[in-house]
Amino acid sequence: MPTVFLYVVWKRVLALSKHILGDFEQIVLLAVHQQHGTGYSVSIADEVEKRAGWSISLGAVYATLDRLEKKGFVISRLGDPTPERGGRPKRFYEMKAPGILALSQAWEANRRRWANAEALLIGARA
Repeated sequence: MPTVFLYVVWKRVLALSKHILGDFEQIVLLAVHQQHGTGYSVSIADEVEKRAGWSISLGAVYATLDRLEKKGFVISRLGDPTPERGGRPKRFYEMKAPGILALSQAWEANRRRWANAEALLIGARA
């Protein structure tokens, strides 16, 4: 019986994890949205660094974009090959409706979490 229960709980956690956004995923989604479908990995990484205020690895952006695409939050398309890239195309990313919804839900969850923080933080400064 405990094995079945753990299996059911694990399946539920996996189902929920598809819809939960981590902090870095939120920043990457915001960067994708900011670029209006013209963002590619380097421009998205630049926007993430600007928003986050710290240096990030391009590999982290690639991995996050791949994860967000698998979750159905962004869609990618290949652009035309360019001579500057040795004839390779850029992969452009655009936010999909589920990504907008997930970002909206994450914002609301953060707002609720921090709703009473002002009083706590003001009290800590005194």
